[in-house]
Amino acid sequence: MIKIVIERRIMPGLEEEYEQAAREAMRASVSARGFIAGESLCERHHPERRLLITQWRDLSAWKDWLHSSERERVMQRVKPLLSDEEHIRVYEHR
Repeated sequence: MIKIVIERRIMPGLEEEYEQAAREAMRASVSARGFIAGESLCERHHPERRLLITQWRDLSAWKDWLHSSERERVMQRVKPLLSDEEHIRVYEHR
């Protein structure tokens, strides 16, 4: 099992629009093969900073989702709202 941590920065004033797009993206990932769970966090006192933590069965399942046409579709709505590229990190239990 692995966890994926995605850091995002939202352009000021677009937080509400981002929330809608991010919810759609999370709903799409729920049906992806190997998806286990996910949560979205907002940094206290910095509403433009978001952290997504998703849990996947294995790295292969995550990579399938990462490169899927469905993720590409939902990210077309998310990416224009970001002020910077998202930063993705992969973690595993030891």
